[in-house]
Amino acid sequence: MSERDKDKSETLEGRLARLEEILARMEADDVALEEALGLFEEGVVHVRAAERVLAETELRVEELLESGDTTPLDVDDT
Repeated sequence: MSERDKDKSETLEGRLARLEEILARMEADDVALEEALGLFEEGVVHVRAAERVLAETELRVEELLESGDTTPLDVDDT
């Protein structure tokens, strides 16, 4: 996996996209048990990481609302 692919897979959007791929593969009729288990394990990693990102984002939003700080967040669109 290239650095660019790794960076993409570590974003929330990248993780959600990978979870969709995993789900589609697991729903296929020809997936072997070992492959399904590996996909499931990878999916759990992505779900937990996505939950962490969402929890951190929720906390940041709550902090901003409580402080009244309306300064835009520094968002990197690359």
